[in-house]
Amino acid sequence: MNVLQPLSFSPLWGYVLTFAVAAALCFGSLLRTRYIEDADSRRGLAAFLLLSGGWALAHVGYLTAPTPATQYALYVVGLVVGFAAVGPWLYFCSAYTGRSLHQNPTVRWIAISVLLAIIALKVTNPLHGQYFTTELTSTPFPHLVIHHGPLHWVVMGLAYALAFIGFFILFELFAQVSYDTKPLFGVVLLTGLPVSLDVLGATTQYLLPLTYSPLGVAAFAVGVFYVYLERFEAVHLTGETDNPMILLDANRNVHDWNRAAQQLFPALTESRGEPLSIAVPSVGESSNERDSILELDRHGQTRYYRMTVNPFSANSTRLGRLVTFTDISHREQYRQQLERQNERLERFASIVSHDLRNPLSVAKGRVELALEEGTQQEHLEPASAALDRMGELIDELLTLARTGQQIDDTETVQVRDIALNSWKMVDVPEASLMVDDEFDVSVEADPERFQQLFENLFRNAIEHGGADVTVMVGGLDETGGFYIEDNGAGIPAEVREEVFEPGFSTTEQGTGFGLPIVREIVEAHGWTIHVAEAADGGARFEVRTDSSR
Repeated sequence: MNVLQPLSFSPLWGYVLTFAVAAALCFGSLLRTRYIEDADSRRGLAAFLLLSGGWALAHVGYLTAPTPATQYALYVVGLVVGFAAVGPWLYFCSAYTGRSLHQNPTVRWIAISVLLAIIALKVTNPLHGQYFTTELTSTPFPHLVIHHGPLHWVVMGLAYALAFIGFFILFELFAQVSYDTKPLFGVVLLTGLPVSLDVLGATTQYLLPLTYSPLGVAAFAVGVFYVYLERFEAVHLTGETDNPMILLDANRNVHDWNRAAQQLFPALTESRGEPLSIAVPSVGESSNERDSILELDRHGQTRYYRMTVNPFSANSTRLGRLVTFTDISHREQYRQQLERQNERLERFASIVSHDLRNPLSVAKGRVELALEEGTQQEHLEPASAALDRMGELIDELLTLARTGQQIDDTETVQVRDIALNSWKMVDVPEASLMVDDEFDVSVEADPERFQQLFENLFRNAIEHGGADVTVMVGGLDETGGFYIEDNGAGIPAEVREEVFEPGFSTTEQGTGFGLPIVREIVEAHGWTIHVAEAADGGARFEVRTDSSR
């Protein structure tokens, strides 16, 4: 059995010391992984450091082993452990960036299968000799020199390709946050820089043909756990979700935010170090509450966000607060819709108990008198009129209930065409309709309910303005939308807000449901309606809609 010569002070000690320090740094950083709050990120990073430290230690053993056989065995151990470290690296990258690949059973089985296949290739190298060959050399010091074969380069290429996938998703995360991530970019790049040493060792005589990746991992561990741990955790928390997030320091000043938060609050761009109440006043007023609802205008639409405030800490030290915004617009709009429906039901109950009770009492009393007196015509005609009134109220009530339902199917319609078609449904020959010649507005609407809106406004104009009323229709150029006005008596300013309340009417003949039906149709489309005074003193209804063009 060949025995290598005793070690002397030579370049060998430089290699041994370098890899020994790398192993010590990897193993020493294991204790600090407990400061990583996310369990999956912590597990992946701990396994990566453990295997990388073992990889560096295998290199130390390979360089210092007393016999070629031992050197050979330790080199193979290093090959196996080194490739195995790729798995935890990808596991950590997936977990840290908020992905779920590391939890996918299929991905796990593929990874294990590839690892076992490559381990088999490495440990069976004495049989096929395609992975590496060896020979004893005395330069620059006595050791078992390795000559890499084709399989080595194929597996090495695969390992680095997989590793760079991890680099890519980390860099993608760093690019998503507005926080200064240049130091973290540098720390991660250190992990990949030893590739240049691998190439130098394989192509020149200046370095041994080893894999120098453990050195990069050691530098990565120092950078993460001893220099930039707070920043490392902040980026993870603010970048792992699509929800807007703002990180505050201990004084509640703006410390960091992610891209989603910057899009939601553009003022953050120039606000680092400022109190949140100054940087984003609408948020600062609620930041003392642990959980609150925030109403914001986004691109002309009202959006609702649940604002959650939680403590943020790193290295067992509380650093500040993390403010998270979760879009709950759909849920909040549904809740408000339910509230409106409940209010509508309460109004309907009031109408049924009040408005319908009067004609019902009249009809019942008249019928009783007819039965008692035996004179039918005198009492049955008022009873019939009261029943007709009840039928009209019930029809209007049902219409009001249906028009308040949400509109799902819409199409582009010309307002002019709807107005003209609606006027044909109004059978009052003395009345007239005038449509502005330049009126050319289209909206996204339910044609049937949109026509009902016009019919009710036309009937309202005739009911209050007389059979010879003139109705005008035109566009609202300054706001988008349209108006309907008449030359009747108009609506007094003090009751303009009340005219949309169910049951309110300025005439004894009116049911008080026509204008509430109009409002329900308008709101179901997401529009608004406003009562004003026409130029000649009549009533003017202005409908503003974002979908007009």
